[in-house]
Amino acid sequence: MDGMTLRDGIFALRTRRFGSVGEVLVQRMAKLGKARTQFHDLYDGVLNHRVEVKFSVVQRKSNIPISENTVLQAIEAATSEKRMVQFKDWKSTEFDCNIQQVKRREFEMLYYGLFFADCVIVFRIATDEIGPQIQYSDFQHKGNIGEGQFHVNRRTLQYHLDHYAYRTLQYDFLLSLLTD
Repeated sequence: MDGMTLRDGIFALRTRRFGSVGEVLVQRMAKLGKARTQFHDLYDGVLNHRVEVKFSVVQRKSNIPISENTVLQAIEAATSEKRMVQFKDWKSTEFDCNIQQVKRREFEMLYYGLFFADCVIVFRIATDEIGPQIQYSDFQHKGNIGEGQFHVNRRTLQYHLDHYAYRTLQYDFLLSLLTD
């Protein structure tokens, strides 16, 4: 396997399997331990912090609505390869990464990240910093008390880069991190 094969596989993963990749990445990169309960992802034994991990792939917004007449065209345009965004193009590309199911009372530190076509940007934010400055909304779904979300997109990414950027990883380095 090489770095680009790793990237293509990550972009193809869905839901829980994708989330597990982010957890292993952060665990190895930050040298964190296993979770102490089911309500957080990892544990920082040095700082005695519960750690949550959330990642998203950066894909350009689809311009083709799905309708009876466009369904096949929309499916063909939906391949990850055609929608991947290079980091250098983020300012000119419409994308929306939803960091969701954020339950602030369950952790002290959040690692979140964006998989771009050419690199992975990892951010780190303390629970008490998750608020209006990152456009956090504590309302995600009706009835979900204490659970919220925030979006990282071309209008908000610069703020995250300026205040919460932790590491930028190339896929070859990520492969070596996951191989060790």
